[in-house]
Amino acid sequence: MDTTAVVCAYSLVGREALAGLLEAGVRVLGLFTYPHAPEDGWFEPPADLARREGIPVWMEPRFNEDAVFERIRGLRPDFLFSFYFREMIQGRFLDLPPRGAYNLHGSLLPRYRGRAPVNWVLVKGEPETGVTLHLMTPKPDDGDIVGQARIPMEWDETALSLTRKVAAAGRGLVAATVADLAAGRVAGISQKTLGPSSYFGGRKPEDGELRFELGAGEAFNLVRAVADPWPNAFLRLPRGVVQVPWALPSPESCPPGHFRPGPLGPLVGFSDGSLVLHSLRHQGQRLERPTEMAALLRELGLPESP
Repeated sequence: MDTTAVVCAYSLVGREALAGLLEAGVRVLGLFTYPHAPEDGWFEPPADLARREGIPVWMEPRFNEDAVFERIRGLRPDFLFSFYFREMIQGRFLDLPPRGAYNLHGSLLPRYRGRAPVNWVLVKGEPETGVTLHLMTPKPDDGDIVGQARIPMEWDETALSLTRKVAAAGRGLVAATVADLAAGRVAGISQKTLGPSSYFGGRKPEDGELRFELGAGEAFNLVRAVADPWPNAFLRLPRGVVQVPWALPSPESCPPGHFRPGPLGPLVGFSDGSLVLHSLRHQGQRLERPTEMAALLRELGLPESP
């Protein structure tokens, strides 16, 4: 396929989507990305794949600068693709490629527009999600849809397992769609025809607080939405903060805001049920022994249920 593209990408999803383009035979003229952060060591960055394939890599701290615009204009790509890029790309860039500029988003648009869709669908307890390839406009996650793939979710899905599913689905969707895009065989579907939209902003570590007025299901959804390698959910206790890397719902009862030691881990009560804590992290140390976790909760002032 004699088709060229410039790619803006980061994350595991960006790496896999770039791989999908290469599998489809697209000649990638350059990759714009970011330095690989230490906390992102769990995935190979798109830059590593690009360099192996002989693709020029640029790491621009401010993508929307005139110099970047001129560089892309000089490359004269057929397409511009954005795969989990961290910046909103200005409209003048979107007008450069004659065959269009497209974005890969990690949800079934028009639902869960905005940032952190993988985390938000877990927080909200959705039974499925997906990926969407759509025409870009200057508005976030706007523009006609040219392809979607649905992803069923397990009851104990985590942000990591779901991100891997989204990455694999995105790779397949890109590889299967780009040839038809290049040939003009894809009719975009307006997002306005697909039902109500929803928008969610970015998440911050402080959004992970496990408040005791939450339901047990809500608390579990929050735990899995920010499980490792994301910053974990946490309990703010009278004498300190403790992170909760993993916990599971329990049929046993415990008063809200109290805990009870147990053979699998401390049982912590929320408004309508309980979670069993399978691990805790405090001051950089991870604890998994039930007796050690119970001792830490006592030390931090969480009331113990008789």
